[in-house]
Parts: sequence; C-alpha cells; structure tokens
Amino acid sequence: MLQQLGPKILAIHELVGRALVRLSVLDGSQYTAVPGSRSSLETLGEVVTSASLAASQLARAVADNPLEAAVHTGSQPIDDAAVRQARHAEAEPLLTESLAAAAHHLDLCATCCQYTASGIARDLRDHPEHRPPLPRLTDAQYTALATIAQGGARRYEHRNGSRSIRAGDGGGIHATPFAVLEKHRLVRVDTQPAPIAGQDITVTAAGKLVLDVQRPGSKPAASPDRSPAPGWPGGRRR
Repeated sequence: MLQQLGPKILAIHELVGRALVRLSVLDGSQYTAVPGSRSSLETLGEVVTSASLAASQLARAVADNPLEAAVHTGSQPIDDAAVRQARHAEAEPLLTESLAAAAHHLDLCATCCQYTASGIARDLRDHPEHRPPLPRLTDAQYTALATIAQGGARRYEHRNGSRSIRAGDGGGIHATPFAVLEKHRLVRVDTQPAPIAGQDITVTAAGKLVLDVQRPGSKPAASPDRSPAPGWPGGRRR
C-alpha cells in the first residue's frame, strides 16, 4: 500500500500546485470583469481544497497502514501470526474509510474542473466583448476539432518516426489541420503513455469555446471591443 499510495500523494500535490497557479492567473486577469466569473473562480478554489483533502486522506492511510518492523525489546514478537492478524484487522476499517474519502474528494475535483472549464467557456460565449482572440478555423480544421470533441482521438508514433491520428470511430484525422489545433492549444495530447502505444487527445476549454462560437463556412464575426471594462484596469487581485 505504501508503494501504491506514495506516488499518488506526490501526484496530487503536483496537481494542487498547478491548480493554484491557474487560480492566481485567473484572479489577476481581465476574466474577473466578466459577469459570472466569480462562480468559476470559487469552483476552481474548491479543486484546491478537495485535492488537498484527498492527499491528506491518503497520507492518513499510509500512517494507519500496519508497517512490519522490529518492536521494542521485551514486546511480543512482530512475526507472531496472531499479533499481525490483529493489527491488520484493526487497521482495515481505518484504511477503508480513508481511501473512500480520498476517492470522494478526487471525484469532486474532477467535477469542479469540468464546471470551471464549462463555466469559463459559457461566460466568454455569452459576453463576447470580453472574449480573447480565437483562431479562425477552416472547415477542415473545424471538422477535425468537432470529431475529436465527439469521440476523442489517439495519436500514434510509428517505427519510421511518422505519426498518425485516429478518431474514436477509427477514422483518420489529417496531420495538417491537427497541427493547427495543437498549435493554438485547442486540443491536449496526453504525453504520459509511450507514443507508440497511443496517446489520448482531448479538446481543451478553448477548443470547446471555438466550437461554440464558430461554424464551418460562416463569416468571421466582428472583433469585439477588447478594452478593459470600466473599474477593472488590470483585473482584480487579492
């Protein structure tokens, strides 16, 4: 259990740090002038809280986990089967409770991340005067983005060094429009798995916003006034 939980605790703390950075960036940005932005920032703040609680619960499990080591001189030997069984029986409900609580808080993190991303996209869609510049996609690029949004995709690296992208339905996605999506961070590639085994591709919040505000073949909308909102010259900072 120690070997399994240790890396997860470290990973959660890394995610807490990343969430804090993003919360700080949003808190000091012009996004705070957008109606409804407070809800998104508060939801992202809950990600920090829930993730921290999840790490704490896993740490509690590590502490409650019976560790086999030498006892004080004169104590009952640790290799006594009855003693070992009793220690494990005593720890089992504590470990179960801690792991269940950690899983619950991580589920909350995922939900809050989804609400934050969708909330930001909704706010910027409903208030185009605050919308950041978005790339104008061609029909091929928009179709590739919509395909990934609908069923996901995976990127594969072949032995000859070339790459291919397969949509969730098995169809291919051309590398040229995909390169544009990746350049503008409209999609995210999970780089953890080995490229030859396939890397998952998902649409980012910016990509979802593009899908919401653009349609293939439509004329570009007039650029909204991007001047800071009155009373928010540099964004709100805490």
